[in-house]
Amino acid sequence: MTLHDWVLLALLAVTLAAATLWLTRAATSAFRARLRAWGRRTVLDYQARIARYKLVARRAIRDELILDPRVVDAMRVHMRDHGLDERDVRARVERYIDEILPFFNVLSYYKVGYNLARLVLRLLYKVSIEYEDWPALDRIPRRDVVVYLMNHRSNADYVVVAYVLARGVAVSYAVGEWARIWPLDVMFRSFGSYFIRRRYREPLYHTVLERYVQLITRHGVVQGIFPEGALSRDGRFRPAKIGLLDYIAGTLREPDFDRDIWFVPVAIGYDRVLEDRTLIRECLDPALRPPRVQQLFSVGQYIAFNTARFLTGRIRRYGRAAVNFGAPVSLRAWLARQPADVLGSPREVRLPHVQRLADEMLERVQSIVPVTPVPLAAAVLLSFDRDAIPLAEVLRRLAEYRDHLLAINAQVVRADRSAEDTWEHAMLMFRMRRTVLVEGPTVVVLARQRPLLEYYANAIRHLLPSGTLPEGQLFSPVQDVGEISSKYRLQPPPAARPRAGPG
Repeated sequence: MTLHDWVLLALLAVTLAAATLWLTRAATSAFRARLRAWGRRTVLDYQARIARYKLVARRAIRDELILDPRVVDAMRVHMRDHGLDERDVRARVERYIDEILPFFNVLSYYKVGYNLARLVLRLLYKVSIEYEDWPALDRIPRRDVVVYLMNHRSNADYVVVAYVLARGVAVSYAVGEWARIWPLDVMFRSFGSYFIRRRYREPLYHTVLERYVQLITRHGVVQGIFPEGALSRDGRFRPAKIGLLDYIAGTLREPDFDRDIWFVPVAIGYDRVLEDRTLIRECLDPALRPPRVQQLFSVGQYIAFNTARFLTGRIRRYGRAAVNFGAPVSLRAWLARQPADVLGSPREVRLPHVQRLADEMLERVQSIVPVTPVPLAAAVLLSFDRDAIPLAEVLRRLAEYRDHLLAINAQVVRADRSAEDTWEHAMLMFRMRRTVLVEGPTVVVLARQRPLLEYYANAIRHLLPSGTLPEGQLFSPVQDVGEISSKYRLQPPPAARPRAGPG
């Protein structure tokens, strides 16, 4: 080949490469434009309120946090206290930020998350929604910030609340370390959830987390948090934690923040909590908590089993999942009733007031807990404190408890049903779980299943008259793991295997 041929060949190769690059960029640009248009149509279809800040690029948020004056001051303190140079501390902060930040995607949230949640929840539960004061919720100014405070019964809480709110808002959750494994971490981040480390005491980390929470609060991102901080192992409410609540309330200290923050109590109740037996095992003795890998294997087995039941048409619902929204509480109105400049006080002065706020909100959540058939029937059975009870007495006491709950304005699901109908709905689950037998006119409670009944009865214990329910196995200290395992047919993990993950 002559030099002229080589030159022509080189020009042809360059032209082809340029054309390929142009076509690739054009196709990518067209694809992205199509996705953006699809996302806009999705938001309009769902009539959802999405804070614009959720769509800001992660790099911009990352830079804003690194340059935040309080984060810079915390970095200097960390450098001085630990003898580290600026580059090492900055790398640590960047690692914290990358760990916390989500990457919200509208199509992931609505086209994947919502439809998957709808499919799963409709297969497993009959979902009901109630509002204690809908007009008060509707009067919240659109420019104000809304934070949903929820009780924590199941890991399905994230799915249930996001599903019932999807037609109005997209919620960003604070998610613990349990979800920081693939593919859960990618899924939660794409849904706009941010990750937090529990029981991690380093001041630098908490400064970064606090500034991020205040950053999204300042920009109007709707958040969902669990004041209890962890799942209830015995069915009762856990004491309120105040970390995230203190961070959110601290947003009012910023002089350019002129909006209000509204806390909306949300109570969730189930006829069946998916992980109830696992939680009971951990309550009876922490040594029975299985390792993280074993937990994931159990979840995989559960999904495969129910998928097979669905494909063969044998899947049955697990009763009802009920959500009740309470009346909202204005943070500025609450602060007006406290001593002046509470939020500007030193930490040791401020935190008791924040704890009082958290306790008050948790009490509001407790007061609106939905009473579904299974917890109500479980409380009735345990109130007799014996294993064999005449069915007529069970129905009579069930009617008495229901009348009491209605008298105190408790949220009884399908209160229009008769006591017999409520009992029949509860018995569907009791038969499925092999918890209670009906032999002629007598109801027999299987002794080994009493902890399961206690777990569900504890969800509404605070709504029943004092002294109605005796304390049972879930509150009796037990030392012998083998005794627990044999008595309740539980399988403890191998003794030599270390416990994995945070509590």
